[in-house]
Amino acid sequence: MKNLDNKVVLITGGASGIGKIMVRLLLERHAKIIIWDINQQGIDQTITEFSNKGELVGYQVDVSNLEQIQDTAKKVKAEIGVVDVLINNAGIIVGKYFHEHSTNEILATAAINANAPMLIAHEFLQGMLDQNSGHICNISSSGGIVSNPKMSVYAASKWSLIGWSDSLRLEMKQLDKKVNVTTIMPYYINTGMFDGVQSKIPILEPEAAALTIIKAIEKNKKMISIPGYIYRFTRFGQAIMSINVFDWFAGDVLGIYKTMEHFRGRKK
Repeated sequence: MKNLDNKVVLITGGASGIGKIMVRLLLERHAKIIIWDINQQGIDQTITEFSNKGELVGYQVDVSNLEQIQDTAKKVKAEIGVVDVLINNAGIIVGKYFHEHSTNEILATAAINANAPMLIAHEFLQGMLDQNSGHICNISSSGGIVSNPKMSVYAASKWSLIGWSDSLRLEMKQLDKKVNVTTIMPYYINTGMFDGVQSKIPILEPEAAALTIIKAIEKNKKMISIPGYIYRFTRFGQAIMSINVFDWFAGDVLGIYKTMEHFRGRKK
């Protein structure tokens, strides 16, 4: 989607973190923004803060709730029309060993991180197909390509998202449709979501990460990691190293397997 001017962009989780930054960056590109977020106060604050920058509306939606997704999608299509760009950004993490998770935590993580992007895209994809134009950007995680202790459920949800997202890209290509799909795999981002994480690899700054995502959409990138070397190193390392050697390098040398030891997460 090289030109975002006057395009309708829907961002889930758009009232905080990199979602909110992307709202601002897109308004600066003269896009028309729709925020979906579970936090009504955050939606109101974002709209007030950016009211002088362009067209912006918000809907309170729990994306783990199918009925709310479907009902709100109907409202968007009736009140605004076709969504040109969908950015599936909403996500959650529960940083625990797997056996410590409650059943509800497992189900909620899967519902928000893995199922919601598919269900939301399913609501808006037909409009993109009908006009033979559109873009779906799915914010996954480097946790979707690298296993990590205290991240098992989160990693599972993000692995799922990567598989679906890139398969959808190939389907659009096979059908000769001008609907682009971008899969984003960022490292930890300093938004509060990963408070307590300690990493030898630099933690990403939100502004730079958000700008990279928007530029990836504008350039119709297929799949990128942030930083770029994460994906290339991981795939190359997994290809040439035995599991034991890769575990040693990722765990002992890079310290990846210890990054979640002091995880606190965002304060509620």
